[in-house]
Amino acid sequence: MPALFSVPGDALAGTAAAGARPDRRTLLAIGSSLCLYEAGMALNDWADRDVDAVERPHRPLPSGRIRPAAALTAACALTAAGLALAARAGRPALTVAAPLAATVWAYDLGVKHTPAGPVAMGAARGLDLLLGAAATTGRTARALPSAALLGTHTVAVTTVSRQEARGGSPLAPLAALATTALLTRAVTRRPGEPASGPSPATALTPAGSRTGRRHPADATAELLTAACAATYAASAARPYFHAALNPSPPLTQRAVGAGIRATIPLQAALTARSRGTAAALLITALAPLGAKFAKKVSVT
Repeated sequence: MPALFSVPGDALAGTAAAGARPDRRTLLAIGSSLCLYEAGMALNDWADRDVDAVERPHRPLPSGRIRPAAALTAACALTAAGLALAARAGRPALTVAAPLAATVWAYDLGVKHTPAGPVAMGAARGLDLLLGAAATTGRTARALPSAALLGTHTVAVTTVSRQEARGGSPLAPLAALATTALLTRAVTRRPGEPASGPSPATALTPAGSRTGRRHPADATAELLTAACAATYAASAARPYFHAALNPSPPLTQRAVGAGIRATIPLQAALTARSRGTAAALLITALAPLGAKFAKKVSVT
């Protein structure tokens, strides 16, 4: 359950990136995302039940609390529900939800055990953001950069998670730490600003206006973007650094959990960057709820 709080921000960030405000179709996209996310989690436990019996016997299937057939049935039903909700949002949403569902099933049933596993997981998260854009506006092109940034974060977290049960090399958390720094810089950079920083001609205003005036909403959005990006970096950097120093299972699992929770402030930063201030604040409010439930149930 704690991980579910990282889902609504995908659709909201996609909607903001597409230049729209959330509406009824956005809510349908969020419902679809929640169903597909839960389907993936149930299917993952079903597919890993033999491995979990050795490494994590306390989980629901190995411990006998849930029958394998029930988990598989739940995964199928939730997938069908997710696709049905996407269809209610319109054909563009279903066009994105269908490959998203296929990616989820492919990952759980075998791709995750290959080198392409992290990329598949990143693609799923990116598609989930595009689902919000497609459902709300019928278009996804403007949301592609935000989807790429969110997907890159997910690739980094998933790469670290591949060694959370047994520990391993410090390279994965070090790479995730570097990725976090790069993403923080990318999110806070103004559109059109070169990597080396703004030029003197455009430093006065976001649009390069000669008047030097800035719209209050733009200033608010930039401040909120910076605050959310800083929260994102602070949430993930320290656990990644600790896992790099000592890549033991407990510290690696803690880094993975922090990476998943850091998805929320990253979504908020992407949304605020697209001038979705109200939606960004709503996404930010989900973080403490996820943290509260994470104290009772492991996010991984």
